[in-house]
Amino acid sequence: MSDTPVIRLAHTSQLGEDELDGIRQLLDEAFDGDFGEEDFEHALGGMHALAYGPGGELLAHGSIVQRRVLHAGRALRCGYVEAVAVRPGARRRGLGGAVMAELEEVAARAYVLGALSASDEGAALYESRGWTVWGGRIGALSPDGPVRLAEEEGTTYVWVPKGAALPDPAEGLWFDWRDGDVL
Repeated sequence: MSDTPVIRLAHTSQLGEDELDGIRQLLDEAFDGDFGEEDFEHALGGMHALAYGPGGELLAHGSIVQRRVLHAGRALRCGYVEAVAVRPGARRRGLGGAVMAELEEVAARAYVLGALSASDEGAALYESRGWTVWGGRIGALSPDGPVRLAEEEGTTYVWVPKGAALPDPAEGLWFDWRDGDVL
């Protein structure tokens, strides 16, 4: 039996209730109970990369969902990465990178750019994979109009497919609104 994890890529609609419960349990464990229902909701509706170990245990997860981001007067298709987590006992084995590789492949084929909000713990992984801290303003298009999210500046990372240019930071990124943490 191999110790090589099996990576499965699936849309939320292809995941059964047991699989979704397993993802939720992994996220609760990986984030020490600090992963709320709205956070989980944000991770649904797109593609999931799931890493399974021998015996079928879910070891790592990440998802990418479509968001619209306004930049320089254009609404761009953005693949927003959510809920990247590795089970504590399985860390430092390349599982986070394997999950991100799958999500980046989706981003390269379906979106103009990728974006995510990184924790201090996750930033090194993203930087090692070519994600860069967004150097401009970050905001959201709220029900009451545009709102700057200065607290997200410095923790929001972007990624573009090979050969594509990063958007101009002078123009800022204005994300679509959602309940809970906007980014």
